[in-house]
Amino acid sequence: VQLQASGGGLVQAGGSLRLSCAASGGTFSINGVGWYRQAPGKQRELVAAISSGGSTNYADSVKGRFTCSRDNAKNTVYLQMNSLKPEDTAVYYCNADLFDIATMLLHDYWGQGTQVTVSS
Repeated sequence: VQLQASGGGLVQAGGSLRLSCAASGGTFSINGVGWYRQAPGKQRELVAAISSGGSTNYADSVKGRFTCSRDNAKNTVYLQMNSLKPEDTAVYYCNADLFDIATMLLHDYWGQGTQVTVSS
């Protein structure tokens, strides 16, 4: 099973990006997903989360600007980031609980990071 985050890039302040977190390589369902970010010299922080039922929660620093959504048919979770600020610059990671249907086990996976750079 692989969990892959993508969609990062370079954008000007005020711009938008949409990150994707896609799971592949097995027979499973994605349960809860968290989006984290880590800026240079700082600790990794949770910025958004979405439950298996679609409930969302956001860090105060991104509330009103970031939106988390999911497409269960595609085993993909998205993070729409609007009104980006230079302080949003970081490597973004997704962390997902994947339920393996074959083994009936729940596994915790981290995707590789995707760089988001916001220029002023």
